[in-house]
Formats: sequence, C-alpha cells, structure tokens
Amino acid sequence: MSGSDIRSRDGDAGARIADQVREGIVRGIFPPGTRIRQEDLAEQFGASRVPVREAIRQLEYEGLITVVPNAGAWVARLTLAECEEIYRMRERLEPLLLGYSAPLLTGEAIAELDALATRISEVGADTDAFLQLDAEFHLRSYRAARTAHLGELVGRLWNATAPYRRAYVSSWAEESRRIAHEEHHLIVAALQDGDTEEAERVLAGHIRRTRRQLARSPEIFAPDPLT
Repeated sequence: MSGSDIRSRDGDAGARIADQVREGIVRGIFPPGTRIRQEDLAEQFGASRVPVREAIRQLEYEGLITVVPNAGAWVARLTLAECEEIYRMRERLEPLLLGYSAPLLTGEAIAELDALATRISEVGADTDAFLQLDAEFHLRSYRAARTAHLGELVGRLWNATAPYRRAYVSSWAEESRRIAHEEHHLIVAALQDGDTEEAERVLAGHIRRTRRQLARSPEIFAPDPLT
C-alpha cells in the first residue's frame, strides 16, 4: 500500500470517528466536561492512534472538544457568556441563511417542513425526539441556500450549543413547548406565502427567546474564569 493510500485510509477513518463522536456530543451521550481518551476511541473503533488524533483535531477545530497539551481532551464546556455570544451570532446569521434559502425552496420542500412542524408538535415531552426533529426542521429550511461559508458556520454553531439546548428543552413547561410549536408553524406559513422577511423575523425571535431562557439557567454552564 502506498503512502497516499495509507493517508487516505487514515483520513477516512478519522472522518468516521469524528462523525460518531460529534453525534455522541450532540445527542448528550458525551456531556460537556467528559474526558475523551485516545486509547478508548482507538479500541472502540478498531483504529490506530493516527485517525483518532485526526478526529480529535477536527472536533477541536469545530469547538466541540478542548485539548490541553500534555493533559488530554475533554468535551468542551461553554460559559454562559460564551453560549450567549454564540446565540447572538445565530440570531443574526440564521435569518440571513434562511433569506438565501427561502426563495429557492420548492413547494415540496416547504410541504416537508410543514409536516415536520406537525411531527414536532406531536412528540410531547420526548426531549430526544424534539431535538432531533427541531434540528432537522431548521437545517432543512436552510438547505437550498447557495453559500460558500455561511451554512457550514451555522452548522458548527448548532453543534456547539447542542448540550445546552438539551438541558433547556428538558426543563420546559407546557407553555414553552406550545410557543416553540407555534413559531415553527409561523415560519412555515411565511414560507408558504413567499414572505421571506416575515420568516426571518419569526426565526430571529425564536432564537432570541431560547437565548434569554438559557440565561436563566446559569447552573448548567461552566464557571466563567473572569468572575
């Protein structure tokens, strides 16, 4: 096997390992602060240390893992201030991405979003189902956008805040669920009417409300080193 074949094999393995660990972080299997041991990943995936290191480097670049030289790697923990900054970015960037996508969404795509909004409203207190369908709803609404960087950036911001959305949704009262469902349906209605500006407005408020609610649960975040 040539050197390029080995690099290609290790790169493919590293990508697969990164995908699995990323999914575990997003789904809450690896909560913030969890130690990520290279030897454990190598054994779990039957891989050498090379692709494991590649996977860790990729997840560090995405902000999902924190690496401390000569100490190890941990699932990243955000402070409340860091999470609020990310949500403020999302509050501005996601309506922009939706603005790129909305005019290119087909009638079929909007109908699928409508069906997803209905499914989300039917999951009740099932946090895992809500989070999976909610992410699918929003990311599908952006899928038609033709952007070079914005879509990837938004995806990274979503992943970075996933553990905190889980804690937030788990604590919801029925009224909070009702408002979230109504906002999903309002976004769909605006897309059906071809009113991109209204869809962007509702989306921005949807994200802003989550940011404000998260600020009321400081106990789920890492301590702020500046305080």
